[in-house]
Amino acid sequence: MHGGPASCVRPGPELLDVAPAYDNGNCEIRMGLGLQGIPRDRYILSCKTKMRDREGARTELERSLERLKTDHFDLYQLHHIVKPGDVETACGPGGAMETILKAKEEGKIRAIGFSAHTTKGALAALRAFPFDTVMFPINYVEYFTRGFGKEVLDLAAEKGAAVLSIKTLNAGAWPKDAERVRKWWYRSLEDHDSIGLALRWTLSLPGVVSCFPPSWLDLQERSIDAALALRPATAADTAQLRAMAEGCGSIFQREEALVARGLAPDFFYADPGCPGMWT
Repeated sequence: MHGGPASCVRPGPELLDVAPAYDNGNCEIRMGLGLQGIPRDRYILSCKTKMRDREGARTELERSLERLKTDHFDLYQLHHIVKPGDVETACGPGGAMETILKAKEEGKIRAIGFSAHTTKGALAALRAFPFDTVMFPINYVEYFTRGFGKEVLDLAAEKGAAVLSIKTLNAGAWPKDAERVRKWWYRSLEDHDSIGLALRWTLSLPGVVSCFPPSWLDLQERSIDAALALRPATAADTAQLRAMAEGCGSIFQREEALVARGLAPDFFYADPGCPGMWT
């Protein structure tokens, strides 16, 4: 994995995801350089926009295409939908969806999706537009302790949207006095067996077609190795993950609670004290 994006591209199409918000655009620039020389049909390229207006979305789209040195995105997403108002703005007159739909006519976008961290935001988006994909945290801790993700999975299936799982390897919030072995806003599964277990369970859920590991190269490598040995999850796998989830703290409950009260979180990621995080 130390070779950058090129080392991620193995036999068969690979899904690579990036956004302007990641490291203030530097991730797009680095990925664009790293993908040079790799045939374009060897990977599925996904990007996003946090802009909710037509003009802002167009600016981000064109800049992203330039940075990534490509003439099209296989998937383009509204980034980080939080509350229903985000959807109303993006899908309303003069909203970002006008740019996205126009860009699809121009051949610059193939499929259209969105990413979200809150149930209300995701459900509002799924009801507002026939998105091809929904990027959402589908994670054993959140699912078994709070049922987080179930409603989104159900509505995505009803609407025919594929689910791209993020935070798949989340092992819960860091305990207050715990030593953080990584500068990351949540604990992650670390060993090969646990990673394989989480991936098996998540990818066995109806509608889930892909999982994104954290942005640490060693965890990405372990995730790829586990995926290459993937098999369907068993009842024993599910029981083991349910037991592992007991006592783990949620990383999304605070954001969910604020949105449920009609408030807008004043942070982009779940831990404002740990900047520079992805997705």
